[in-house]
Amino acid sequence: MVKNKYLRYLPLASLFGTQRTRELFQYNPTILPVREEADEVKIYVYDYNAQHFEEQRPAHVADCFSFRDNEHITWINIDGLRKQDVETICNQFGIHALLMEDILSVGQRPKMDDVEGILFCLLNMLYFNETTRTVETEQISIAMGKDFVISFQEDGSRDVFDPMRNKLKMVNSKIRQRGADYLCYSMLDMIVDNYFVVMERLGEQIELLEEEVIRRSNTRSLAHINHLRKELIVLKRNIAPVRELINGFIRSESDLLEDRTTKYFKDVYDHIVQAYDFTENYRDMMMSMQDIYINNVNLRMNEVMKVMAIVTCLMAPATVIGGIFGMNFEAIPLLHNKWGFYISVTAMLFIPLIMLYLFRKRGWY
Repeated sequence: MVKNKYLRYLPLASLFGTQRTRELFQYNPTILPVREEADEVKIYVYDYNAQHFEEQRPAHVADCFSFRDNEHITWINIDGLRKQDVETICNQFGIHALLMEDILSVGQRPKMDDVEGILFCLLNMLYFNETTRTVETEQISIAMGKDFVISFQEDGSRDVFDPMRNKLKMVNSKIRQRGADYLCYSMLDMIVDNYFVVMERLGEQIELLEEEVIRRSNTRSLAHINHLRKELIVLKRNIAPVRELINGFIRSESDLLEDRTTKYFKDVYDHIVQAYDFTENYRDMMMSMQDIYINNVNLRMNEVMKVMAIVTCLMAPATVIGGIFGMNFEAIPLLHNKWGFYISVTAMLFIPLIMLYLFRKRGWY
C-alpha cells in the first residue's frame, strides 16, 4: 500500500526522458560500435526490364550471384544484417571493404560515396511510433552498380518501398523502362517523402501541445515540450545531412548516372530542402512555446503575488489599529469609552473598503 501511494508520481518524472537523451548522444565516432547479428535475414530479389519481371526470395545470399550481369536490372533487398552475409555479397558484386564497414556500422551520419565504380549512400528511414510518440530510425545502405542496386536494412518488418514494389509489377511503369539509377532515385524519393509523414505527425503533437500550454501550463506541459524538442533533434540530425547526400548524386560524374536522371535527383533535393525548412520552423515553434510556458508561469506568479499584496494591504489597517489599542498604556483615547470597541472595529472594516475602491479605480485588479 505504501509503494502504491507513491507510484502515481513516477510517470511525471519519466516524461522528462533522460533515457531518450542518452539514446541521442550515446554514439562516439572514435569508438567502433559492435552491431548485433540479426536473428533472421530475409532476401528479396526483383529482376526486371521493360518486358520481364521476376520476384524471388532466395534462402542464401549466394543464390543472388546468378543475377549479376544478366542484362536485366536487379534490386537485391537484404533485411537483417549479418557480417558474413554482407561480406559475401559485397565481395561478389565488387563493393569496397570501406563500404562494407559503413554498411555494418551503427549511428553513421548520412552520406554518399563513389568508390571503384560503385555509388553508395547511407541514410536513415524515419518512422513515428504512435505509442511512445517518438521518432524511430532505421539505417539503410544502398549500393548501386552497373544494372544492379543492393539495399541493406536493419529491420525486415517495415520499410517505405511497398509503392515502388507495386510499380515494378506494372508493365508500363516508368521504373520498368529505366535503369538502375532511376531505381536508386525512386528509393531515395520514397525515403524523403516519408520524412514528411513523420513531420506531419510531429506537427499534430506540437499543435496539441500548443493548446495545452496556452490553456494550462504546468510541469507536465514542460515535460512534453522537452520531449518534443528531443524528437526534433532526431528529425534534424537525420534530415540535414541528406541534402549533401542528394547533392552528391547531382554533382557526380559517374557513368552509372544518366544525364536525364539528374533532374529527378534535383526534385528530391528540393523536397529535402523543404523538409529541413520545416524542421527549422518546428524548432522555432518549440522555442516560442517554451517562452510562452515561462511567461505563463511568471504571469501566474505575479497574479499570486498581487493577490497576496492586496490582502496584506487590506489587513494593514486592522493590524495598526489593533496594535495601537493593544499597547500597555492607560492614557489612550477611547480606551475607556463604551463605544471605543465599535469605533475601532468599524475603522478596521471601513478603511479596507476605501482601499479596495481606490485599488479598483486605479485598475490594480
